[in-house]
Amino acid sequence: MTPRDRDDASTNRKQQILEEAAALFAESGYYKTTTADVARAVGVTQPYVFHFFKSKETLYLAVLEQATQRIMHAFHTAEAPPERLMGAMGEAFKNLLDTHRNEILLTMTAFTTPEPSVRDYARQEFDRVYELVKERFRGAGIPDPEFQASVFFGLGMVCVLAETLSLPKLLPWQDQ
Repeated sequence: MTPRDRDDASTNRKQQILEEAAALFAESGYYKTTTADVARAVGVTQPYVFHFFKSKETLYLAVLEQATQRIMHAFHTAEAPPERLMGAMGEAFKNLLDTHRNEILLTMTAFTTPEPSVRDYARQEFDRVYELVKERFRGAGIPDPEFQASVFFGLGMVCVLAETLSLPKLLPWQDQ
């Protein structure tokens, strides 16, 4: 095995750890999920998880970071004429919920975790996403971009609530 092959295998394993951690954190929450649970789900030892992430909190924050990057990318690259930009960005969010549900739900509910570093991170990342959305709306000439960005966030939170509670009638695309 070449050094590059080992690096690729290590990267794949790290990604598996992130994915399993997202699923377990989404299912059981921050406090009830252990790094031993994550290791077991991936089929590795707990020290192997610690090879990549020095603590459960670091692992949790890494899951949130990956999800936030996905959201930022989706909102940054959504393309549509100004009158349909909100819809295109909403569709991008829906696609993320379809493809990376656990990560996205964790990101949108991370503020409920009382750990100060997690709450600070969630606050910082929500602010970054809000600023991106506001600037996209401003650049598209959407009137009152601050208010519209807040409304957009509110709809996103309703979507997450609907997903979390399995209450699809709250979803704006339920009839589609």
